[in-house]
Amino acid sequence: MQFYIKASAFILCAVLALLQLISAPIALVLGIFVSNTLGHPFPNLNSKVTKRLLQFSIVGLGFGMNVENALASSLNGLLLIVVTIFGTIIIGYFVGKNLRVDKKISYLISVGTAICGGSAIAATAPIINADDNHITVSMSTVFILNSVALIIFPVIGHYIPLTEIQFGYWSAIAIHDTSSVVGAASQYGNEALEVATTVKLTRALWIVPLSLLTAIFFKSNSGKTKIPWFIVLFIIAMLFNSYFPGLDTFAKYIVIIAKSCLTLTIFLIGSSLSLSFIKKTGTRPFIQGFLLWVIISITSIIAVIAIY
Repeated sequence: MQFYIKASAFILCAVLALLQLISAPIALVLGIFVSNTLGHPFPNLNSKVTKRLLQFSIVGLGFGMNVENALASSLNGLLLIVVTIFGTIIIGYFVGKNLRVDKKISYLISVGTAICGGSAIAATAPIINADDNHITVSMSTVFILNSVALIIFPVIGHYIPLTEIQFGYWSAIAIHDTSSVVGAASQYGNEALEVATTVKLTRALWIVPLSLLTAIFFKSNSGKTKIPWFIVLFIIAMLFNSYFPGLDTFAKYIVIIAKSCLTLTIFLIGSSLSLSFIKKTGTRPFIQGFLLWVIISITSIIAVIAIY
């Protein structure tokens, strides 16, 4: 009986998110609240469903974007992307060393902050032979900061204030995970969403060369680099939307569904964040992640305002 009550409450909240009757930040907070009060009824399915929903949402959003605009945004931000990626990793190394954080945890946190959160950590962890503890600590650190960014970045953006283009670049560079980037940008406006999504996915492509460099740095040839195929599908969706004008009506509904799925994804992300999970981060790794996050947030917003 208790399970059915728990499952019913969870499904009700999920439906509210899917129908977009609640905003992304509320969905996130609601997910955290439900998980830590009633408990998660489907913990084993959560990560798999979240991953697939996020990938579907990203591909679906491609049907609402123009490839020429996306290419221009990516090229304009390329130098900033490269500088912030390698700058974050270098700073992360010294911060982690001074805090005496485990070498592998320190590297995973730095990579997750530099590129795309959990995806970058998952891609590089096998290459450096990281164990479950290394992965859990680094992912939970990055995940907590993602959750905070999803809520406060739009508030900061409006307070400064940033234009939609500026916010799109800033969120794509300073927020770790793709889902949080898209969630924050979607609250700011359609132009911010387009810029943020394309720049973030361009940034995510750096997983491949970084994985190869990681193998050299850690003198490992046992890891395998996974190609993020959903990014390829996202590009194909943009091409269809840009060069097949007859798909306008069809594409519009796909984008609506994708945005609904994204809000549901953010609810599920919140539901996976438990208090016990937070405790596993440890003080020093979290301090490292927090300092890196603050540094990249401040430096990138200064650069974005100066350039754009």
